[in-house]
Amino acid sequence: MKLPELRIGKLVAKVPIIQGGMAIRLSTARLAAAVANEGGIGLIAASGMPFDELRHEIKLARKLSPHGIIGINVMVAAREFKGIVTTAIEEGIDLVVAGAGFSRDMFAWGKASGTPIVPIVSSAKLAKISQSLGASAVVVEGAEAGGHLGTNRSSRLIVPEVRAAVDIPVIGAGGVLHGEDVAEMLRLGANGVQMGSRFAASVESNGADELKKVYLRANKPEDFVLVHSPVGLPGQAIRTPFSERILLGTAPKPETCDQCLKKCSHKYCIIRALTRAQQGDVETGLVFSGKRMMEIHDILPVKDIFANIKREMEAIPD
Repeated sequence: MKLPELRIGKLVAKVPIIQGGMAIRLSTARLAAAVANEGGIGLIAASGMPFDELRHEIKLARKLSPHGIIGINVMVAAREFKGIVTTAIEEGIDLVVAGAGFSRDMFAWGKASGTPIVPIVSSAKLAKISQSLGASAVVVEGAEAGGHLGTNRSSRLIVPEVRAAVDIPVIGAGGVLHGEDVAEMLRLGANGVQMGSRFAASVESNGADELKKVYLRANKPEDFVLVHSPVGLPGQAIRTPFSERILLGTAPKPETCDQCLKKCSHKYCIIRALTRAQQGDVETGLVFSGKRMMEIHDILPVKDIFANIKREMEAIPD
């Protein structure tokens, strides 16, 4: 099977793969640029980044991939959501992918600058609303995905429903690791896929070595848990001492609050927990991951990940 191009507005990705925007600071310029250089769409995870840091990451990604497609991923739940989006647009970002909530305002910001806005949705209804508001595409995320989830249904069920409801490009997300997964999503009506876990476990991912070891050790279904995030959405994570404490309700509450979220239960500080994991503290850190991380047994360069998918796709009949 031949990999088709992915068109979002005026953007044309030679390979229909978007790299998931994994926060905090897993998806930075190095990873986004590596994906963009392979013909995919690289995303910088902008949630939790000060504006100056975001500007730096966008400029660095452009330097590392002068001709590639670079976007940002941002949580609508972030208090600085508008500032993050407008900062990225000012820096000339190619597209904005937004999840963990839904914003009607962002479509106007995109329209004013000509920047494609791509919401992450989990239902045909929200996809239809997104199209009517001016979305350039939608990422359809199901229960297989890591991080914040908006549904307990499989993306394999939702993608055909969304395809029947909208005319804009549909990007299938959740549980996409191999060429056969890409082919399955395309056959279900998707125009492309978004992949998170496989790129989290890459050489260019900005996670510490200790974090990447946790990815490789998670190889049984019971190694994955759904935690209740203070954002107000369930989150899929790898079982660690900290996620166990969240499940037991004994995770430490923040002594001080940075007011990083619009709404927060204050049961624990998710930004700091994700940051600790990214920096290698896997005892007191929260490790978000899709369940199919258990099928990943090596940390590969992005170039090899793309080569493997292309080879696997070529072996699949049209």
